[in-house]
Amino acid sequence: MTVYHHTVDVRSHLNKPMFHDVTEAAREAISRSGIQLGTITVYSKHTTCSVIIQEESHDTLYDGTEYLLQDLLDCLEAIVPTCRREGQYLHPGPKHIRHAVENLGEKAVWSLNTDAHIRSCLIGRSETIPIVNGLIELGEFGHVYFVDFDAVRTRDRTVQFQLLGD
Repeated sequence: MTVYHHTVDVRSHLNKPMFHDVTEAAREAISRSGIQLGTITVYSKHTTCSVIIQEESHDTLYDGTEYLLQDLLDCLEAIVPTCRREGQYLHPGPKHIRHAVENLGEKAVWSLNTDAHIRSCLIGRSETIPIVNGLIELGEFGHVYFVDFDAVRTRDRTVQFQLLGD
């Protein structure tokens, strides 16, 4: 059995949640691994990010967000409203803010991302997909997206691919 690990970096820069299509990076990881039969897990170590499988929408907003993915954001907004001010959610509390500012050198406003944490918990931080004959099994229209829900600042993120198989 082969175990193969690969990472790619993405940058989120819009002042809204961002979707990064990592389908080609997953295919490249499979090709590099040489695995013909097994699984690939696409994972986020970031607690405000998720990994999803969704159809490519083709149509996009002016900022590049695909319509179907914007529809997802609109639904999530109804369930978990974007954090716009301190006190809207219990988190972040004064101890968390003090730690972020004093120990991490962050701005207090960067901690107003409670919605991103909750959305990530609801959606999940990984997807495991079969590999058959050296190909990822996504169906005709499936794409793998790394979703960064944390829209309070520009962020560099790491997408992890873990492959198992023969």
